Order: sequence, then C-alpha cells, then structure tokens
Amino acid sequence: MTSSRAARECFVYITLPGTTEAVAAGRFELSADRRGDPVGRFVYGRSYLARPDAVAIDPVELVLADRTYETTRLKGIFGAMRDAGPDHWGRTVIERHVGRPALGELDYLLESPGDRAGALGFGLGQQPPAPLRQFNRTINLADLQTAADALIKEGQAEPSPLNVQVEELLLRGSSMGGARPKTVVEDEDGLWLAKFNRPDDPWNMARVEHAMLLLARTCGLVVAESKLTIAGGRDILLVKRFDRQKMPDGYHRARMVSALTLLRADEAVGARERWSYVLLAEELRRVSTEARRDAAELFRRMCFNALISNIDDHPRNHAVIAPERDWKLAPAYDLVPSTPVGIEHRDLALECGDQGRYANAANLLSQCRRFLLEPEAARQLIETMKEQVRASWYGTARGAGVTERDCGLIAGAFVYPGFDLLGGETA
Repeated sequence: MTSSRAARECFVYITLPGTTEAVAAGRFELSADRRGDPVGRFVYGRSYLARPDAVAIDPVELVLADRTYETTRLKGIFGAMRDAGPDHWGRTVIERHVGRPALGELDYLLESPGDRAGALGFGLGQQPPAPLRQFNRTINLADLQTAADALIKEGQAEPSPLNVQVEELLLRGSSMGGARPKTVVEDEDGLWLAKFNRPDDPWNMARVEHAMLLLARTCGLVVAESKLTIAGGRDILLVKRFDRQKMPDGYHRARMVSALTLLRADEAVGARERWSYVLLAEELRRVSTEARRDAAELFRRMCFNALISNIDDHPRNHAVIAPERDWKLAPAYDLVPSTPVGIEHRDLALECGDQGRYANAANLLSQCRRFLLEPEAARQLIETMKEQVRASWYGTARGAGVTERDCGLIAGAFVYPGFDLLGGETA
C-alpha cells in the first residue's frame, strides 16, 4: 500500500466459519490526505486469498480480491471494521483504561477486547494472538453494575480508586449498538450482553426492553433471546449473543456488519440521505440468500418500531450476520419505546416510505413492493400487528415485571394517534 502523511497500520484477523482460532486476513492502513482528512486502505493477504475456506470480511465493501481498497467515510475506517470496534460506552471504558480521552480511531480498534461483535480482530503482529477465553461470569454482575455506576459518576467527578475494578471488569465488554452501560458475561449456555440500568433512566429500561423483545416475538418478529436477572438488588437485562456459538474448544464467531455498512452510509448528521428501510431492503435482496424472507422480516421490524415509537432505530441497530459463508438478516435487538411529545406525527430514524421518516401506516405501505410484499398482504400485516400491540403491550409489560408507574410512563408510545392518520398514497 502507498500512503501519505503519518500512516499507521495494523493487521486484521478473522475467525473463519466453523473454527475457533483467528487467522490473518489482511493489513489495514490509516493515513491522511493532503488536506489532512483521514484515508483508510486495506489489502487482503495473498496467503489468505489462497485459502479454500477464505471468506470476505463483508458483503459490500471488501469483497475477496487482490487489490487495494480505500475509504474516506467514517474517519477512514471501513464500515465492517468500525462495526467490530467499541460503541460509545465501550469507548468510554477504553478511554478510562488508557487514561486519556478521544483516542485515534485505530487505537479504539487495537484496545478493544476479544469479545467484539462479529468475527474480526486487530493487532500489530502478523500472527494473531491466542484467543482470550476469560469472560466475566454472571456471578460478577453485582460488581459489574457497581463498576458501571462508578464509571458514569466519574465522568462528572474526580477519578476514584475504582479504576482498577473498572479495568478488570468492564474492559472485557464492548459491542455494537449504543451508549448504555453494558458488558459481556458468560454462563453455561454461552455469552450474553448484560445491559444495566442508569440512575437517570426515566423508567426501568432493563424490564421495558425485555418486554419489547417479548412483544416483538408475539408479533412474529425474529428477535434476540433475552432474560432478566437481579444482582445486588438491581435489574439487569441479558441478551444472548447471536454472533457466537459455544463449542467445546471456544466459540464459533459469525461475521456481522451493521446496516450502516450495508447501506454504505455515514453517521454524520449532514450525510444521512441513505438512512432508509427501503434502501436497506434492496441491499438485503442483493446479499441475503433468503432475500424474500429477510425483506418481509425487515418490513415487520419497521412497522413494529413505528407502533412502539422506537425512534432510535438507527442503522447500527440493524445488522446482517454470516454464521457460515452466506449472509442473512440478524435477529432484532435494541427495541425500546419512547414517548415523544408529538401526537399526530412521529418520525423513525430511517426513511420508511414516500413521506420520508413519518411513522404512519400509509407511509409504511407506500413502498411495500420494495420489500417484496403485495399491498393487500402488507396492509393485513400492519393491521394484525397494530391490534396485537394495542391489545397486549400492557399485559406483556406487566408480565415482565414493569411496574404500574412505568407502564403509565410508556403508555403513550404504543399505536400513537398519528399512526392511522390518512395521508399520502398507498402502494
């Protein structure tokens, strides 16, 4: 690879399907152009390309080929690599660990723990390090919650001696998908993402999110497995890692990339023209081996998010995975209601029809054929899901232990009045 100013590089590792040990897939370089803007370059290793079991890192940007790939998006980090890096919470933990804020993008990749999302890893040596088998156990959850609380507080106060505990307990956990405190824990069934409540949450987020995952399942969605546990008197949500399969000698790892990568989109506020369910459905039709099933599943997910006012359904909260060679839509995760002030108009984060991001039944129907659904089938699907959500959200929430008070706080999220307002053209 050729580079310009102050280039830094690392090796990119991948755990191939059906294996538990990583191999070197290629080399990544991050530099700056003449204007000082970051540029990322990647090449697959020729020995990797020669392997009969070699697979592409992702299905859209880094297909298997003997060439140099280049990107200026996402601060020079290819989407699949950024997906394997820490989320906002993971970055906070890493910054606390190394003792300084705002690291370089390559530093976040190199400092991330081995339980990162997907099948990639990063390092400075051509030979991948031995996989780290040590994970926090579920019996550590009370201590992990304490450490997470302390890290949140220390963002606003002087550091405390808890630094060591933060490093030992929380640094092992980072993932794709948000700013909430979380870490990875292990039990006899495998790996779980433990999601903690925050002291400033408006309601019990652990129980409410668990209830939404249960509600989505009753509406026919494919969702991540979840369960609730109590540690140290606090509720904690455990979400099963669907990109891992426990084996006698370790874990099989599924490749995983976000919808942001699949859409070749950016996170910058002024560069979100490709944030679209409709465009995502078309990308799924290109990469999924079961395109019709996945496009219909995405349509159901879009409708469900509109019906529960999940306005944080950004592209990192959708993903495709490849446990073997083929790609498919990942189970739904991060399904959370919100209670915007608007009664007649609420927007999703992604465009969903002719009227843009408007979370309205007519708008959802307007592009249903792009999801490989005929209008009447799509209309019936929406109507059935609407009645299911209206009739069962409360019982599902109470059954998951959501308090009467919290049910009152989230009640305005479900089937809001503007969902059924007439307007726009149906498909």
